[in-house]
Amino acid sequence: MNVSDLTLTELRTALRQGEISSVAATEAMLDRIVAEDNELQSYLTITDEMALEQAKAADERLAKGEQTPLLGVPVAVKDIICTRGVPTTAGSKILEGFVPPYDAFVVERLKAAGAVILGKTNTDEFAMGSSTENSAYVTTRNPWDHERVPGGSSGGSAAAVAAGLAYAALGTDTGGSVRQPASFCGLVGLRPTYGRISRWGVVAFASTLDQVGTFGRTVADTTALFQAIAGYDPNDSTSLNVPVPDFEAALTGDIKGLRVGVPKEYFIEGIDAEVETAVRTAIAKMEELGAEIVEISLPHTSYALPVYYLIAPAEASANLARYDGIRFGPRITGSDMIDSVKKTRALFGSEVKRRIMLGTYALSAGYYDEYYGRALKVRTLLKQDFQKAFEKVDVIATPTSPTTAFKIGENADDPLAMYLQDIFTLSVNLSASCGLSVPCGFDSKGLPIGLQLIGNALKEATILNAAFAYEQAVKS
Repeated sequence: MNVSDLTLTELRTALRQGEISSVAATEAMLDRIVAEDNELQSYLTITDEMALEQAKAADERLAKGEQTPLLGVPVAVKDIICTRGVPTTAGSKILEGFVPPYDAFVVERLKAAGAVILGKTNTDEFAMGSSTENSAYVTTRNPWDHERVPGGSSGGSAAAVAAGLAYAALGTDTGGSVRQPASFCGLVGLRPTYGRISRWGVVAFASTLDQVGTFGRTVADTTALFQAIAGYDPNDSTSLNVPVPDFEAALTGDIKGLRVGVPKEYFIEGIDAEVETAVRTAIAKMEELGAEIVEISLPHTSYALPVYYLIAPAEASANLARYDGIRFGPRITGSDMIDSVKKTRALFGSEVKRRIMLGTYALSAGYYDEYYGRALKVRTLLKQDFQKAFEKVDVIATPTSPTTAFKIGENADDPLAMYLQDIFTLSVNLSASCGLSVPCGFDSKGLPIGLQLIGNALKEATILNAAFAYEQAVKS
């Protein structure tokens, strides 16, 4: 048995039955990271000593018969999520060397569930990007083709799981940054409802859009990780104080009578023909399983991209104002305080600077109502589109991305082309819905294609079960 090839749920069963130890599984993962990650560059920090200590403690608990949800399972954490005593850089030089004195809520939950944390994964700087090429440190490569990107901004987490360098991983999704890399890397990636998972301890990009999400090799893996970290957090004013269902028990595979909406606006000119064929074939498979396919319209979809790229940069410009070299990270000394702040902020990368400038302009006097205020109004229309659609259907099915993984550097000099990679995922964040990407085939180059399933707020169990039913059908 090759331990590192097991799924999370398979490993969990083996651990509970005493067929393998957490130390053995952790050592296998660390050995694989050493062997393969110099090429992939999925991790920024490997916490090998801490991981082995956690694995040893997990084995002791397993020997006593304990069965917490992730006891002994090695996972990875995106390097935008604070980890006590471990560097958290957000992929930026402006946070180089920052070591948080506390754990983010989701890391606390991981530890409480017994997970073993292997390390921190690469990310586009401050989660701003769709390829993980914007990291200030390294460019992560797609395990399916090392000349291609893994997607972003959570590309490090996606690549690590896809390459068998972690059993599952945490990412964040502001405009598609879990679902798009999941699609590019052949994984299941979940973006829960805004507020379902606490953002406390997560370095902020756009506060009304950011959400922690989960990566797994299977729907069951993704669900298990999600189950462990979901819940109310009084430290986060946007955290939803609602019950957390048993998401794992909801994976019945029965979708008879499920109403699946197919929006005409998501099958547009410019979408790769192989992507469209694979997604429509997947939808047909769901119909074979008993789902009812309903054509719907989301009429304001074309506005999602410009709305997102006004709201997200505006919120980023406010959130990133705190990085001045005084409170976090390195400080470059200048002739006076203002000069020091200027020189320190020069550490921001080009994409971050671009978004700060755009956001500051949109919020400036004389332009606030014309740009940011109008974007907020159109965001309301987008949300109303989804609310009306969910009166008719239970799930909305679309492509996750218009293409498969593109080559490293292909869109580097064309920000608009890069932004268009998120055209099918942005609306979920703007409407506070939930969504996931599940693999639905490959193109002629052997690159994975993702099917996106979107659910109404707090309906994660519905989309997870729909994805599970499809996954099991195509496996059998």
